[in-house]
Amino acid sequence: MAQFKLYSQGDILSLINQRVGETKLGERVQTVAQLAELEFSTAKFVLLGIPEDIGVRANYGLGGAHTAWQPALKALLNLQQNAYLNGADILVLGEFEIAENHSSDVDALRGSVSEIDALVFPIIQAIVAAGKTPMVIGGGHNNCYPIIKGVSLALQTPVDVLNIDAHADLRNPNEGRHSGNGFSTAIQNGFLDQYRILGLQKNYITEAQQQFISQTKAIKAFYFDDLLAYQQDLQVSAEMLLNGTKQPLGLEIDLDSIGGVLASAGTPSGFSVNQIRQLLLQLRKNFAYLHISEGVYQLSDGRKDETIGKTIAYLVSDFVKSN
Repeated sequence: MAQFKLYSQGDILSLINQRVGETKLGERVQTVAQLAELEFSTAKFVLLGIPEDIGVRANYGLGGAHTAWQPALKALLNLQQNAYLNGADILVLGEFEIAENHSSDVDALRGSVSEIDALVFPIIQAIVAAGKTPMVIGGGHNNCYPIIKGVSLALQTPVDVLNIDAHADLRNPNEGRHSGNGFSTAIQNGFLDQYRILGLQKNYITEAQQQFISQTKAIKAFYFDDLLAYQQDLQVSAEMLLNGTKQPLGLEIDLDSIGGVLASAGTPSGFSVNQIRQLLLQLRKNFAYLHISEGVYQLSDGRKDETIGKTIAYLVSDFVKSN
């Protein structure tokens, strides 16, 4: 049975490469023994992992998204504690322990995704209700739905979202839950209001999704193809795209939007890591949450990305610095 594992200081220290004369970020991060202690923590940000690839495989994708959490956590904890980044601002809550589902039956996998939804949203709701900002490392992009739901329930209002993604993830919610319909499910259930997609690639949007976007005032997209064609400034484009949004505003980063990063649907053509880092440091929107999804250390076909941990750690640390 899936459950949530709270991390202890011992769990954290086991991942740190300690050196005399240095202090690593992990030596200063906070932990709690139970969820009820969250509201008493001085940390603003709460980090947690959802290491699963069931939602990706339920969407006919390659497995492996469950492998990014541990390398990302270790890379983050081993960053330097200094005047630019203070570990005390971060509480490492823990991870969802979700048993691997080796089924090839899509309907069974989609049923499991619904079970994950029910497991995730109460934890997110508790974090936000305690006045904290969740930072979630996935896992598939199916988890955007329970995250949005948890934030919305805690704040008792629909959430607006900026999604940096090569895909819209607006497939039919009625076909069963998977990584391709998290946002459409959130819209259908009233948890997501204004939805913005930055970097959507025209090669990967269905005709039905394109029509849905064009007919829905609450959804706007900036296509990656247009950014290339017209050499548009990424920050300016993002600011324009965010016109009409309000708080609470969530930030989603699907790593398949970044070229050369191993992801469930990785691409050779996309944003660079530095472009996304720069955008994070410039936007300063006081986001209600951060969700980094689809990153992979090892795909089911054997391919590996030895730098995925550092890539995610950079994005998380930039988010903390800018918020």
